[in-house]
Amino acid sequence: MEQRVAADPKDGSTPDAAGADARRRIPRTDAVLRDPRLLEAAGRLGTGRVKSAVHRAQQRAREGAVPPEAVADTAVALLPRSPVGLRPVINATGVLLHTNLGRAPLSAAARQAVRDAAGPTDVELDLGTGVRARRGRTALAALRAAVPAAPAVHLVNNGAAALVLAATALAAGREIVVGRGELVEIGDGFRLPDLLVSTGARLREVGTTNRTTVADYAEAVGPRTAFVLKVHPSNFRITGFTHAADVAELTDLGVPVVVDIGSGLLARHPLLPEEPDAHTQLTAGAALVTASGDKLLGGPQCGLLLGREDLIGALSRHPLARALRVDKLTLAALEATLTGPATPTDEALAADPAELTRRAERLAALLRADGADVRAVASEATVGGGGAPGVTLPSAALSLPERYATALRTGPVPVVGRLEAGRCLLDLRAVPEPDDAHLAEAVRSVEGRWAT
Repeated sequence: MEQRVAADPKDGSTPDAAGADARRRIPRTDAVLRDPRLLEAAGRLGTGRVKSAVHRAQQRAREGAVPPEAVADTAVALLPRSPVGLRPVINATGVLLHTNLGRAPLSAAARQAVRDAAGPTDVELDLGTGVRARRGRTALAALRAAVPAAPAVHLVNNGAAALVLAATALAAGREIVVGRGELVEIGDGFRLPDLLVSTGARLREVGTTNRTTVADYAEAVGPRTAFVLKVHPSNFRITGFTHAADVAELTDLGVPVVVDIGSGLLARHPLLPEEPDAHTQLTAGAALVTASGDKLLGGPQCGLLLGREDLIGALSRHPLARALRVDKLTLAALEATLTGPATPTDEALAADPAELTRRAERLAALLRADGADVRAVASEATVGGGGAPGVTLPSAALSLPERYATALRTGPVPVVGRLEAGRCLLDLRAVPEPDDAHLAEAVRSVEGRWAT
């Protein structure tokens, strides 16, 4: 028996014919790529990525998910906001130097310096003479000026690398004397003893977890000793029946004293009285101080080596120094950090709790007017990044229902807060005031998504 196919009541064609007609109307790739929005995107993201988005949009049209006329719009919607996977976020965790969020945010001066250094620069060229010059000389001069107690300075690509270079250049095949209470884990499962032993040095542990005296170090120092190492314990504190020999007590042992202060504080800070700083350790007699540049210094990720000229000279000329050197962008950002205005880290540390409360109350009032379940609350922030363990900083936060946490984190402008007592807190101490509008818009965006 002959089977008949019902006609489409809209245009009289069969369903198959209608589908084929729609597919014939899908625009060609080259035609879609001429869309001004996609031409602009190709300049930002690359032609390959834009063409891939067009192909995916055309496939959706073939499957009937979008009409042929919407291919260009769909391709634009499929494009990423940035050519890289890293996304800017608002740090509302209350942790000023959040390792998972890249630690110290760069200052406006440092960001501009990175942009200026992105093209060809005179990083190793003396423009006056036309001959090769010392790499990063102006950044090194800025670091030297920032730490007058350091006769010489050197840079590597992170804080752990600074300690590795020191151990490799000064102690390979020899001994490093270190207190047991300072054999710390530095994060992500990496442990200081493993790091040091990997350089070919041998560790000579002295004292106990909670008490190490000068006599313990003196008994261990011998002909095979390369240096005594002092390490600032990060992320924890030992209290109670404790004792740790200080640098000044160790300088008479006949070997260099190397101090890893970790957090990159160059001079004493009134809010962080127990945090070791480079100036104090050097004036107390440390031969070498190592630190990170992306923590309390507020700069890019790098490792600082500050100390005696003979030791810095040996480190800078060691073959490993080449593998650990920093690039021109880091040099530019560090110099601008050292010579420019206060960094975002400085500003967050110095934030006035009363002003933070005023900001939180103003934002809460605005958002409540829009129907959000939000209130301003007192909060406590921390330094983070291994700096100032146990120190809390009075702050203020927006308190929202817990369900906001995921929605804010996955929004168009990700906002990362913290969960506390069944609420999502957005702590303002690490949020620059100009970002308050973005924070409010992010909360409104969540409300809008739930409303629809």
